[in-house]
Amino acid sequence: MKAASAQKLALWQEIGLLVGRVLMGWIFVESGWRKITGMDAFIASLVNRRVPYATMMGWIGAPVELFGGLALVLGVATRYGALLVIAFTIVATLIGHRYWDLTDAAARRMQQSHFAKNLTIIGGLVLLFVTAGGRFSIDGLRGRRK
Repeated sequence: MKAASAQKLALWQEIGLLVGRVLMGWIFVESGWRKITGMDAFIASLVNRRVPYATMMGWIGAPVELFGGLALVLGVATRYGALLVIAFTIVATLIGHRYWDLTDAAARRMQQSHFAKNLTIIGGLVLLFVTAGGRFSIDGLRGRRK
């Protein structure tokens, strides 16, 4: 019996992995690009949230988000990209969606929803870490799907 990691996926599963990987990575590419091209505004938002070392965190976070997202979209170093984006998402969630600090019920519900959405994204990223890039990825084309 083959080990689970050595099983070959059916074509439809490989296509599903490609679509999921691209959709999962695109949100990070788009958001990271917006932050890099508007770095002053991004850093100002971190300062307003009282993030320590806001300038340094901005210059680390935005490229991590952009290049981690690109790694997922292209399927290059997919597992490392997934880990990088998981770390980014955890930090961003704890900075940006602190619903437990809010007293306004509507704002609290909204931020709690965003917090839960980010947990779901982290779950998808864990799946990408487990599955890697698949056949239709740069890793797959180079024979490094595992």
